[in-house]
This record gives sequence, structure tokens and C-alpha cells, in this order.
Amino acid sequence: MELKKSTIPTNTTTRTLDQFNAQTGNIYETVLAISKRANIINTELKQELSRKLNEFVPFTDNLEETFENREQIELSRYYERLPKSTLIAIEEYLDGDLIITRKNATAEEIAAIPSK
Repeated sequence: MELKKSTIPTNTTTRTLDQFNAQTGNIYETVLAISKRANIINTELKQELSRKLNEFVPFTDNLEETFENREQIELSRYYERLPKSTLIAIEEYLDGDLIITRKNATAEEIAAIPSK
């Protein structure tokens, strides 16, 4: 994920319901869509972190010795400082990057979705 250049705040902010009602007209559908996107983002971040941490796995099984790898610690701290996946998903929705459609949507409803 390209989060280095993002301006997503790491803390929560108060939002009005009107911001989330615009696309669907139903706050619950919007929250459901944002939560599903947050789960996807979270899974992607976990896979990316696991892939990067696998580079540091020692090839020998020795329980007596534990090494402190500075690069591994820096990598873990970087991922800990990233904004939470829910905040990323909310920001995507508010920026218009997350488009919500229903499974049984008609062509007219899809055409009415506001685009950037």
C-alpha cells in the first residue's frame, strides 16, 4: 500500500452523519461498506508486514540464542505508527475513492453514483 505519502490522521476525528449519507442515503450501508473495506486494508497490511518480516527469519532453530535485529524493530515500529485501517477506509470514502453499489442495483442507480 502507498501510505508513505498519505495525509491520513492517526487519531480519530468527529464527523457528521451527512458526510456518510451522501452516496447511499443509508448510514448503515455506508458503515458496512467502510468496515468491509477496512477489513481488506487490514488483511493487505498484515500480508505485507508478514512478507517483509519473513526476510528476518533465522534459518537455524536455536532456542538459546535470540538476536535483536535493528531493521526488524524499525519495520515493526513503522507499521505500528500507520493509521488504523478504519481511518484509511473512512478517508477513502470521503475522498470518493470508495464507491458503494448494491448487488441488485439497476443501471439507473449505478449511473446515479457521483464520480470524481
